[in-house]
Amino acid sequence: MKAIIVEDEEPARDLLRKYLEPFTDIEIIGEYIDGFEGAKAINQLKPDLVFLDIQLPRLTGLEVLELLEHAPMLIFTTAYDEYAIKAFEKNAVDYLMKPFSRDRFSQAIERAKIRLKSKPDTEQSIHQLAENLTAETTLSRIVVKTPKAMIVIPVDDILYLEAQDDYVMIHTSESRHMKKQTMKFFEDRLSPEQFVRVHRSFIANVSHINKLEPYTKDSFIAVLKNGTKINVSNAGYKALKERLSF
Repeated sequence: MKAIIVEDEEPARDLLRKYLEPFTDIEIIGEYIDGFEGAKAINQLKPDLVFLDIQLPRLTGLEVLELLEHAPMLIFTTAYDEYAIKAFEKNAVDYLMKPFSRDRFSQAIERAKIRLKSKPDTEQSIHQLAENLTAETTLSRIVVKTPKAMIVIPVDDILYLEAQDDYVMIHTSESRHMKKQTMKFFEDRLSPEQFVRVHRSFIANVSHINKLEPYTKDSFIAVLKNGTKINVSNAGYKALKERLSF
């Protein structure tokens, strides 16, 4: 079994290495101290097992999940208990609350070995895990993987989001980026004070709306400050009226 450690604290990495010593059938093929490098390594090296911290520099452990093309088994190592434990139990192999004992670590390894034999749909589990863990989170940024780079987009930079079949196009003043996700995902996780679902195909950043113009009897056009026009349904118009108090 090939394993990768993604952990920014050196004592924690040392402990993981020490606890792994008796497990001669597990080979550590990489150690990384931030989420950005960890995500790249997981996709390139394709380990069987990843020890993943939640609070990491550059990208959090949850953001790493969104960028994975290769789906390994996951054991989370974290000092924070505010995350949904039921989500860990449902979709990850295990989670280890710091500080954890050797016995507790061994239990997690045994669970990983059992999981490996059963060959579960790990990719689907990881995607579901990412959604479960961010279900009650208000996004402050969105991470997108392109063929050349991983891009972090602050939500304040977003003008609007547009539905594109199974993807969402994220429009900023400088560029646009496609992400495999649903509009419902973003509608639930972007601040309702800042973003409004104005149409089944559009979520708008209200701070970038310049004016609303009638289009048909039951629809409108939102004109953004940069001149872009997006459709607004009757329901979207009512939501904007409520949000903007006009």
